[in-house]
Amino acid sequence: MSTIHPSLDATQQPKIAMPIGLRLEDEINRLRKDRNAVILAHYYQDSEIQDIADFIGDSLDLSRKAAATDADVIVFCGVRFMAEVAKILSPQKTVVLPDMKAGCSLEDSCQPADFKAFREANPDHIALTYINCSAEVKALSDIIVTSSNAEAIIRKIPENQPIIFGPDQHLGRYLAQKTGRDMLLWPGACMVHVRFSAEQLVKLRTRYSDALVIAHPECPEDVLAHADHIGSTSSLIQYVKSSPAQRFIVATEPGILHQMQRAAPDKWFTTAPGADGNCNCHACPYMKLNTMEKVYSALNTLEPQIHMDETLRLGALKPLEKMLALSPLAAASKA
Repeated sequence: MSTIHPSLDATQQPKIAMPIGLRLEDEINRLRKDRNAVILAHYYQDSEIQDIADFIGDSLDLSRKAAATDADVIVFCGVRFMAEVAKILSPQKTVVLPDMKAGCSLEDSCQPADFKAFREANPDHIALTYINCSAEVKALSDIIVTSSNAEAIIRKIPENQPIIFGPDQHLGRYLAQKTGRDMLLWPGACMVHVRFSAEQLVKLRTRYSDALVIAHPECPEDVLAHADHIGSTSSLIQYVKSSPAQRFIVATEPGILHQMQRAAPDKWFTTAPGADGNCNCHACPYMKLNTMEKVYSALNTLEPQIHMDETLRLGALKPLEKMLALSPLAAASKA
């Protein structure tokens, strides 16, 4: 499986100077010890970053694991909203993001001023907001949810209570169908998951008739209609481990295939195709901005660092704590 590296600001990215004669991984490990740092890697990171991480996982799960450590420094190899969550949960720790340009198309689609106006236009609705958003939007929300716990949380909300769900309309539509709730959806979408083609997926499945299709719920409805299993990144990995099937077509960011192959080395995986039939057009350009060189630089300089106003942090913490209180995974300390 090939994963293309993005062109997002690629020509403008600075070269990181390494001491002559030293191995990058060795220097990262030295600095990790010297800084008392923990390195977190989301499943969508390049495989070499996943391999040097202390923890690999979903965004919230990583932040919670880091908060439970005695580390002074968190290096979050993911995107900006994930590093913000780590800072919200661990305000006393230094949180660095290897590249501050690592944003998120869902976050970009839901600007705080626009979301505030949307809420004010629908004052009887509560806002369930997907964790893929800025700290400012979190602070404007009532409950934050993840793709793992959103369905269970929605089912705990009284049926006569109107709900706004954002910023991902495809995840919101999937949850509305699962729960039977008529939710008002913010019109955002993930730039990675909308590239999958249902038509090309059917063609690929015809070639591999024994393969199961697994998909993240951020995918459009026509892609999810062909999925044998729909779930969060951690759910998809667990499914390929436990399923007796030997072949899988995976409709999410291809970085996850590294952990799937590690979890089930005897099984075969390929990413779902795009409109042109290729399987290598779905690498998240923001996730791929993080590199080993930038991880080294972040540990060396403790920059770029996440800073957050305490009023904003507390405002964003409140709906996160409400989520944890309502989540069925809270008792197991897993999100």
